Amino acid sequence: MKSQLKIGALLSYVVLALQNLVGLVYTPFMLRMLGKSEYGLYSIAASIVAYLTILDLGFGNAIVRYTAKYRAEGKVEEQHKMFGMFFVLYCIISLVVLIAGCVLCLNAGNIFDAAMTSVELSRTKVILALMVGNLAITFPLSIFGSIITAYEQFVFQKVVAIVRIVLNTATMIVLLTMGYKAIAMVVVTTIFNVVTLLANYWYCKRRLNVKLKFGQFELPFLKEVALYSFWIFLNVIMDRIYWSTGQFVLGAFAGPAAVAVFAVAIQLQYMYMSFSTAISGVFLPKVTAMTVNDSSGRAISDLFIKTGRVQYCVMALVLSGFILFGRQFINLWAGNGYEDAYVIALLFFVPLTVPLIQNLGITILQARNQMKFRSLLYLVISLVSLATQIPLAKRYGGIGCACAVAGALVLGQIIVMNLYYQVRQKINIVRFWVEIVKMSVVPAVLMVAGYKVLQLYEIKGWASLCVGILAYLVVYLPLFFYISMNRYERNMILDPLRKILKR
Repeated sequence: MKSQLKIGALLSYVVLALQNLVGLVYTPFMLRMLGKSEYGLYSIAASIVAYLTILDLGFGNAIVRYTAKYRAEGKVEEQHKMFGMFFVLYCIISLVVLIAGCVLCLNAGNIFDAAMTSVELSRTKVILALMVGNLAITFPLSIFGSIITAYEQFVFQKVVAIVRIVLNTATMIVLLTMGYKAIAMVVVTTIFNVVTLLANYWYCKRRLNVKLKFGQFELPFLKEVALYSFWIFLNVIMDRIYWSTGQFVLGAFAGPAAVAVFAVAIQLQYMYMSFSTAISGVFLPKVTAMTVNDSSGRAISDLFIKTGRVQYCVMALVLSGFILFGRQFINLWAGNGYEDAYVIALLFFVPLTVPLIQNLGITILQARNQMKFRSLLYLVISLVSLATQIPLAKRYGGIGCACAVAGALVLGQIIVMNLYYQVRQKINIVRFWVEIVKMSVVPAVLMVAGYKVLQLYEIKGWASLCVGILAYLVVYLPLFFYISMNRYERNMILDPLRKILKR
């Protein structure tokens, strides 16, 4: 089992690296082959279907949790009955998805008629229908992926994910080269998704001996699951409203071209977030043990600050580099017509940096079973974001949508949550910000200096962009290492190097 954990953890980073590599290399090719309008149609349909994914209701997480619990207790029969119950629930959810999808397809004209041509509207309906069908198939079969996770069979899961990314991307490239468009992309995605789901089913049946037993629902257990899943469900709703609403609103009021630009910024935002989430996972076991053992508030604050500093070491470099070189990167990467994606991405990156370097707070709340306030707060601010996106999108397009999202992030995830951490969770947020401000001196000075240099030397191609980034790294890294980082952070880098050199 330890080998599964170690190899699975390693493969998780391989999957993350592949996803980001595909995003960086494949996306510009796709944008050029599809064009802004076609990519906009694809993004609109995807954002609509993303809302239907909230119908999972947090059950996927519950399956993992209760399967692990029953395994620890040696209750095999209870597991099989639970799997049967969830399979039936997911079949009901799939039926709801199909009904909702039909309603959306039939009313697509009423929603998008003002911003789309008849041909664009027709293609949107086809793409939407295919995506809804894909999701309806996914729900009942997704139970097997959750079971594999609960059984900690990470190697199989990650290998399947890696193979899927590689084959799916290669197939897309071939089809786009041959002239196929968004509809073909959705068909290919659906095929690979179904194959992956069936592979999970085969593994559960043949290798894990999983069975589905159907019978009468145990209402007390169902209520317990519903209570556990509810707060997870609220967080999923918030996430969907935050990051999918903008494309839907822009599709209704500004058209596919504006959606395409916004979607590029959203993709960059997901990449930016991955830098933080990959780092935070290293600290989760330790902080969970500390909170369960009721460690002092001082110890929790120290770990919160230590983790935030380590995450900021990475995020400060990525953010400052994007501020300086992001505009030129997007022009070269996405092509002409995507200039606003830089401004939109920055409106996401800057406020997102705060919750990303404080995401250990989520683990603390989970360990203390105090997620209620955060979940309700995020639901409220996501609704505020939605309400402000509509008027701002009508007047300012994608940048207006991004301002609404950024404003909600500042209000909820920065101001309110920092007060909550300080007052209710007794985390020393004042000291946290003193540390972060001290670390920010080097990035701030170098950004100003870098901006002045870029005023004199224009970046015109990939070669000059790479030279500029390399020059920035040569100056930034040693200065940040010696001035901004403390001894613990420097040793995190030096200790592995010393071990390698001793060999």
